[in-house]
Amino acid sequence: MAKQVLVACGAGIATSTVVNSAIEELAKENNLKVDLKQIKIAEVGAYVDTADLLVTTAMTKTEYPFPVINARTFLTGIGVEDTKKQILEELQK
Repeated sequence: MAKQVLVACGAGIATSTVVNSAIEELAKENNLKVDLKQIKIAEVGAYVDTADLLVTTAMTKTEYPFPVINARTFLTGIGVEDTKKQILEELQK
């Protein structure tokens, strides 16, 4: 079954598109099925019952019932491989 992955940034546009593409690629390379939802950080609450993972470039202090991966490395370009590894580990669970 596909894992539902939320990709969120402040506005749900720019940075989440970059992260979205990276996750798509990871999934393809590793033969994993993902259901990607590109949203605003404010919309995450609507997915608490269905999401398996949140990958976000926005700051969030909210506790969710699924893992939250900080993807700010995609903005700086520093540490992107580590972040991808983290995402992949969650997708493989």
